[in-house]
Amino acid sequence: MKPHIICHMLASLDGGLHPSRYTTSPDGTRAEWSGLYEQIHGDLEGDAWIVGRVTMAEMSKAVAHPPAHSGKVERPHHFAQRDAGPYAVALDVSGKLHFAKPDVGGDHVVVLLGHDVADSHLAELAADGVSYIVSETAEIDLAAMLDVLGRELGIRRLLLEGGASINGSFFAVGLVDELSLLIAPALDARAANQGFVEFGESGLAGKMQLSLTSCETLAHGLIHLRYAVSPG
Repeated sequence: MKPHIICHMLASLDGGLHPSRYTTSPDGTRAEWSGLYEQIHGDLEGDAWIVGRVTMAEMSKAVAHPPAHSGKVERPHHFAQRDAGPYAVALDVSGKLHFAKPDVGGDHVVVLLGHDVADSHLAELAADGVSYIVSETAEIDLAAMLDVLGRELGIRRLLLEGGASINGSFFAVGLVDELSLLIAPALDARAANQGFVEFGESGLAGKMQLSLTSCETLAHGLIHLRYAVSPG
């Protein structure tokens, strides 16, 4: 039941993740690059999109507000809506994300949580109308959680949209089917430049292969590369 997963990202020529740190270009602006990125996000027709905790925290800046009486909470999952679509999915192993409303830009929120998350946090999410899935194993099993998304919510096409750590985690265990990468005419070039994907000290060598399926020149100096992803 695993959804078809497309990693969709915008990067500088040197792979930089953060547009706010890019050089400028006479070909286009960061706003125009981001606008095309969002346009292609729509064209890819995902049933859901998924980001890591840090990226989602930039969209939802709420603070902890557990209910006074949590009562009995549902495990391993709770779905406040089953026919929302598209869904905004966040991987938050330690249960640090909080929400003031149950959607991001109209997309219903589903949080993927670690096995040891506190009942009080689950009660807070449920009270806020947020859906969640708790890992049934001590170590997060991404494939199993994605199967739940497919089986319970009918998610067939999922857009993986960063940050670098969650992208690397998905690539490393063979969950990504395609890479959709927009390259901006810009450089980051800082010594500590964070790329759009990273996986610890070992990296991804030997774990996956990319095969180019298309290369398209877009407006504002952008190049759109698409790759099929297969095991290494």
